[in-house]
Order: sequence, then C-alpha cells, then structure tokens
Amino acid sequence: MKNGLVIVDTHPVQYRAPLYRMLQQEFKIPVTVIYGSDLSIRGGYDSEFKKNFSWDTDLLSGYKAIFLPESSRKIQDISEISTKGLSDILKKLDPDAVLLIGYSTWFHQTAFWQSLRMGISVLFRGEATDHAILRSPVKAFFRDFFLKQFYSRCARILYAGQRYRDHFKRFHVPDRKLIFSPYCVDTTLFHLDSSSRKKFREQTRTDQCIGEKEIAILFSGKLSRRKGPDLLIEAIRRLPDSIQSRTRILFMGDGELKNELRQLAEKSPTVQADFVGFKNQTEISAYYCAADLLVLPSRHGETWGLVVNEALHHGVPCIVSDGVGCAPDLIESGVTGEQFKNGSIDDLTRAIIRAIHLIQNPGIAEQCHSRVESYAMPRAAEGIARAYREVVL
Repeated sequence: MKNGLVIVDTHPVQYRAPLYRMLQQEFKIPVTVIYGSDLSIRGGYDSEFKKNFSWDTDLLSGYKAIFLPESSRKIQDISEISTKGLSDILKKLDPDAVLLIGYSTWFHQTAFWQSLRMGISVLFRGEATDHAILRSPVKAFFRDFFLKQFYSRCARILYAGQRYRDHFKRFHVPDRKLIFSPYCVDTTLFHLDSSSRKKFREQTRTDQCIGEKEIAILFSGKLSRRKGPDLLIEAIRRLPDSIQSRTRILFMGDGELKNELRQLAEKSPTVQADFVGFKNQTEISAYYCAADLLVLPSRHGETWGLVVNEALHHGVPCIVSDGVGCAPDLIESGVTGEQFKNGSIDDLTRAIIRAIHLIQNPGIAEQCHSRVESYAMPRAAEGIARAYREVVL
C-alpha cells in the first residue's frame, strides 16, 4: 500500500465525518479527507434554512483533514467551491484509492479526472438516483451520457439502498462493482435507551404543552416547498374531528416558508402547530422522543431522507411520500410506518389515519429499530472498507 484512502468532500458534514472516523479507528484504513470549504465549521448562511448556523459536534477528529487554500472563501452554494490546489494535494498524497462523495460539481469532477490521470482507483458513493428530480429529455440524455462514462471508470460503486442500486443497474454496472454502503446517522449523540426516551418524552411534551392523549407529529427539516411542510398542515386539517382536535405538529427546522406555514395553520379550521426552530444534533433526541409519528412529505429532491433514519432509531414510525428515496428500504406499511402518493393531501390524510394504530402498539419501536439496524454506520463503513480492500490488495 501507499498512502491509504483519500476522500474528496465539499465540506465537513455531521452525517459523514463520524463515518470517516470509524473507517480509520475501527477498520484500520488510513483516511485523509480533502475538504473544499470549512463553512460548516466556522458557521455560515444556509439558503434553505434562511439562517446562519454551524454544527455543534466534532467533525474533524479521528482522521486526517486537509482544507484547500480557498476553503474559507464565502460561498452561497457548494457549486461555488474552489478547486484551487486540489490537483497538487492529490499528487502529493498519492493515495491507494480516492473516494468521491459526488459527481455533479466541478469540485468532484476535477478530483475524478485527476485521479484517473494519476492511475488511482476511484470509488464512488454519492446521491445518484432516478426518482428525485424530473429532468427534460435533453438534460436526461446528457446526464446519462456523462454518467455512463463516469461509472464505467469507477473501480467500485457504493449504493445506499434499492433506488440507488436500480439506478446503477440501469447503466449496466456489473454486480462485482456494486457494494452496499447505506446512508446512516451518528447515533452516539442520541438518547435511545428506554429510560432516557421516557424521561425526554415526558419533559419535552410538558415543555411544549402536549397532553398525554394528544398525537404529536414531527416534521424535521428545512421549511421549504420541496420538503412539503404545507402538505402536512392541509392533511391534518382534513382529518376527522375526533383525530384532528387532538393532533399537533412540531416543526423542527427553519426556512423560507416559516411565516407562510404559521398563517396556513391559523386558517379555519385551525391546526395546532408549534415551531421549535432549528436544532443541532445534540438537541434533536428530545423532539424525536416526544413525537408519536414523523412525517416527511417531500415533493422532490429527497434522494434519501436521513431524518427517517433518526426517527426509526428512536422507535418512531414514519410517514413518507413515495418520492422519498429511503421509502422502499425503510418503510413497510403497518410495520415501520406508511407511504403516500407524492403531492396528494388526501392520500397523506389517509396514511396518517392508518398510522395512528401504530402509536399504541408496544412492539412498533422494536420493529423500527430492527429495520434501521442494517442502515447504520458500521454497515456503511464496512461497505467502504470492503471496496477499498478489493481494489488495493
């Protein structure tokens, strides 16, 4: 071996940094991550959250991190991240393999072509599906043309779930190249034991004035149109009076639709909605513990939906639109939640009614835990480690 695994990533992300740490510490793979921006460390403005924030967890320890020369430059979107210095650092590190976390930005494409020119094996683990974004025939043609060339040059491709695998098979990627590495969350920050969940549930519901017999539905994410929080309010409004009167929504997040959602909830018949704001990773357990259901009604752009992983780890069943990427993997009707037709308020209302019986079922939490267990960090790291060893040993 030469110099281990180099991962090229746009910026430190709370869902991925613990995975890099696990690869180094538990799977004994030397990991160096090249970051193009330090936005999530120093704090900055998020265009969808409509606020400045930084993550409150350690995103850099346990592996080697290198920031590019212009990593502190202010940007509005990850597509603006500078590639200055990327090629020189790759040449200096001379790794055994490079893992790319995306393909669409110039940042990742530069790393891809530079790695190929250096004769370095390229592994790919990124958001690649066919369901999340509707494209014109022309855009779809050029995307497919590019991806066919891209995938054919990757030594191994890591897929997160069923829709990812289906996408790669459409491009005739051979089975020997495909390795399962699910999208996952860091559960070390959560309060998952039964006594802690009971404590946090009681405290948070008291703080939010949620009665014992009330149904608390959690929405977690950016308050943007693509996430569909407005669909949830309208669906609650259409519930039978006996259910609607005791149902409350907890909106955990921030974004451009916040004021519009407040006004929408206040229309007659009113919907009880509490806006608790953006919560960092160390704070979210309290709200998952308080919730009876999670609803993720995304219209588009939801390639996976990691809030579903978070909810299931807390034993909370989920209702998701069929446009959510993780739906085929994590949501089984009547077991871990329900699915509804994307964009349909009436179908979402029916899904909520069907899911209510899950709330009182004592075995549901265990079913949720069981389903998400295969989509946890050890399994994700195991897949990357396998891909790395197959191409370098």
